[in-house]
This record gives sequence, C-alpha cells and structure tokens, in this order.
Amino acid sequence: MKFGPVATSNALGAVLAHSVALPQGRLRKGQVLDEGDIAALNAAQIAQVVVATLEAGDVKENAAADALADALMEGSTGLRRSAAFTGRVNLIADSAGVAVLDVAALNAVNGGDPMITVATVPPHHQLRAGDMVATIKIISYAVPESALEVAAQAAKWAISLAAPTLDRATLIITEIAGGAGEKGRPAIEDRLSALGVTLEAVVVVPHRQADLRDAILAAASPLVLILTGSATSDIHDVAPSALVQAGGSITRFGMPVDPGNLLFLGTRGTQQVIGLPGCARSPALNGADWVLARIVCGIKVTSGDIAAMGVGGLLKEIPTRPQPRRPRG
Repeated sequence: MKFGPVATSNALGAVLAHSVALPQGRLRKGQVLDEGDIAALNAAQIAQVVVATLEAGDVKENAAADALADALMEGSTGLRRSAAFTGRVNLIADSAGVAVLDVAALNAVNGGDPMITVATVPPHHQLRAGDMVATIKIISYAVPESALEVAAQAAKWAISLAAPTLDRATLIITEIAGGAGEKGRPAIEDRLSALGVTLEAVVVVPHRQADLRDAILAAASPLVLILTGSATSDIHDVAPSALVQAGGSITRFGMPVDPGNLLFLGTRGTQQVIGLPGCARSPALNGADWVLARIVCGIKVTSGDIAAMGVGGLLKEIPTRPQPRRPRG
C-alpha cells in the first residue's frame, strides 16, 4: 500500500486519508474516491489530496479484519463476533465465563505486521454475557495478504470462553462470639449468581473443627465455600484441618494476592472446596474472585497457578485496616 499526497487527477479509486471540506459538504476519511468525488475536488480547486493507494496483493481493512476474526473464531467456544467496520471486529462473550487465551499465539499475531492487531482482556478474566473479549483492529487501510495469512494461521484456537461447569454451591459459615455472623453472604451470593451458580444451602456452625467437619461431610453441592468467623492463619487452623478430617485434601493455603492472602483451596472427592478470606464479605475484587471464577468454569487451579497470581496481585490499598500496608503521609 502506498500512502501520501497525490494529484487529485490521479486519486480515482484511492482511499481518502483525511476528511476534506467542500462548499457543498465534506468527503469523509476512509472514503474510496469515485468520479463524482474527483469532480467535486476539482470544482473546489483542491489540486492534491492525501490518500492510501492499494497495490497488488493488498487486502482492504474490513476484509482483513474479517479474515483475522474468522481465524480467531476457529476452534473457539462461547464467542460471537461483530461485523467489520473501519477495520475493526469485536469478539463478544455469549455467556458468563472466563477468557482462555493462548498468549504465545496472540503475541505471534501482534509480533508480525504492526498494522495487524488483536487486543484482549487479561487471561482468565471473568466475563458476563455480552462483554467484549477481544477487538481486532487493522490500523492501516490495507495490509499485505502474505502478512495477513501468517497472522491468521497463528490466531487459530487462540481465544475461547470457558463457561461455568459447576451450577450449585454450599456456603458454610462458622460463628464466634461477637463475630460477623452471616455478614457478607449477599456479596458471596452475588459472585455466584454472576457465574450462574445457585447457592442452594447456607449452613452456620460454631467455629469448632468437629462442627465444621460435620458440615463439610453433609454438604452435597459440587462446590463448597467456607467462610470462617475467625481468620484462618495457618494450614493447621480450624477450617483446613476440618476439611482434612472430612477426608479432603489441601491444594494450597495462602495466596500472594492482596486483599485475599488467607484463601485456601482444596478438594473432597469430586467436590471443590474454597476457604474464603474475610475480604470476600465485601463485593470489592479480591484474590478469591480469581480462584472462584476458574474453579466454577472447570479450569484446574494448582498451587503453582496461585503462586503465579502474585504478579499483578496487589489489587487495592485498604486504608481502614488496623495495620495498613503503608503509613499515611
């Protein structure tokens, strides 16, 4: 593609790079100049215009965006796409879920011709139905077909939506004297609802290992959430120990995300068990949201996965904490 000023008489069929004001209206940026446009420019005594002129082997912006979007949709699940407009196509979530991205493949797409771009939400970002997952933008008015083919080949299978696979949850709350009680239940229920999960049981028991063990044994939901009245400060504390006593195992205690440090993750048979940090009582984003969304959507979460959440895991300062992370100055 050639770009730059040309004589108006030589601009037929070229793409106008900048809007041009005329006595009877305006020629818009991106317009393909036809014979009437050339006559209007000549009548206005505009001898030169800045245009993009396609060459052999070039693909126009909308056709290129369509082709790249089609490649990204190949092998994907849970996505739909918009029509191409000004070189842009958006990929949209069909349902709630989390974004599953092949980062290396997307880097390959963006590492080729810089006029061919794909911008996405972060990996495992939680989405609602109708949220944008990615936008494809062809920056120039056309790109070489050879570069587009390389990008499209790299883009296949690179973006999907993992939809929820768990549909029911039990919330077990432990009580201590003067504790928070069921405070925070609405925030937790809202989190589950956003992922299409029904909170089918809420059980309140004393903050004792035996009582919590029995509540875990009685829970029938595929997802069990535990919110303790007293903060869980060690892997041998009441809640993790109760899960182990109930025949479960601990995948990870503690996470490098703040707020959210005191989360633990485990299993009991086929059940997924999440020990929620106290900050889950608030609707504000915390580390538990990242783990909960993946677990609900059937994405395995390992201890290493949680360890890797530390980079980018400083979510928000909370100045009202008794011991804030930094003094006020």
